[in-house]
Amino acid sequence: MTPHHGATGWTVLEGAVLVLLALGAVGWVAGLWAARHRGPWPAHRSVLWCAGLLCAGAALVGPLADAARTGFTAHMAGHLLLGMAAPLLLVLAAPVTLALRALPVARARAVSRLLRTPPVRVVTHPVVAGLLDAGGLWLLYTTGLYGLMHTSSLVHAAVHLHVLLAGWVFTAAVVGVDPNPHRGSFPLRAGVLIGFLAFHSALAKHLYGHPPEGVAAPDARAGAQLMYYGGDVVHVALVVVLCAQWYAAARPRARPARSTA
Repeated sequence: MTPHHGATGWTVLEGAVLVLLALGAVGWVAGLWAARHRGPWPAHRSVLWCAGLLCAGAALVGPLADAARTGFTAHMAGHLLLGMAAPLLLVLAAPVTLALRALPVARARAVSRLLRTPPVRVVTHPVVAGLLDAGGLWLLYTTGLYGLMHTSSLVHAAVHLHVLLAGWVFTAAVVGVDPNPHRGSFPLRAGVLIGFLAFHSALAKHLYGHPPEGVAAPDARAGAQLMYYGGDVVHVALVVVLCAQWYAAARPRARPARSTA
């Protein structure tokens, strides 16, 4: 599949991505500095944030992003990085928690109120988040949207923005570590995760035999296999994190020792 557009749109898009990635890194450092009086911030969360930005950047700018415009397998590698790996890393970095620590009290309370609003409650419900993520993938690969995104930099940007945000919201709804006043129960989240895993695998199998229009069969088969097996790697990570959180929540807490004095 060959993109039919000038280079200007892609250049602007890549420049915007680089600016956003830089803002993400600078904003994180600024948050760490503003929250320094609240005690040390776990170093591994900063590592997770940087790794998440790198995954998103690799999917959107550079050799892989260039190859993804003409090759389905490269596109699928970018999908795994942007829609699955990056959201998991960014969510586990706990950016909302850092923001609440760094912001002045009045603004932190405003963020807390926003998290409690009905629209946020609906979007972050595990079932809704799963449908948004799965539905977006189904539309992308079973309609003409996949071909359209390679002919327009604006559509390309909109699709990738949805992939990242939908993956982020779904991951946060299932294994989020940030404050969430509407967090679903562990059984509900486990059920939604299992359903999404089944859908993702089924879609990969569908694409193996029914690729998007314009994708050659060998490239489609390689991309579908990458989606299936590469997705399993992230799926296992999600299951492990969810089980660890479930175990930690259910583990009996040690009672303080009574004084015998």
